[in-house]
Amino acid sequence: MERRGLVASFYFMPTNVLGTQLRACCQDPLTGFHRDGFCHTAPEDIGQHTVCAEMTRDFLDYSVLMGNDLVTPQRRFGFPGLKPGDRWCICVTRWMQALERGLAPPVDLEATHSSALEFVSLEDLQAHALKQA
Repeated sequence: MERRGLVASFYFMPTNVLGTQLRACCQDPLTGFHRDGFCHTAPEDIGQHTVCAEMTRDFLDYSVLMGNDLVTPQRRFGFPGLKPGDRWCICVTRWMQALERGLAPPVDLEATHSSALEFVSLEDLQAHALKQA
């Protein structure tokens, strides 16, 4: 009994930028640094893929221009290529660069990891929040 309590005390539930439980960003296509559908991060995630964004044509074109082609399928890596409307965990710094150029894609706040707030303000993210139906 005591052992179970010890294990539970080490369990960590990732949170989103709103301070609630992190929700999945997308399962089809399967996104996330760990390809589990979530925008959580790990020490080996140098790019900090923590922002759940809905792709727009402008952002996809910008990303290609910046050297990160998210459009072309890469079958050997199981990457289908993205199109406008797809959701994807993107690097927080790339989202910030796009924001500075007026090209930031909409963000799912409930699926954006709280660590994104180390780089970008909640106000900027909220200004680009996806409209909930």
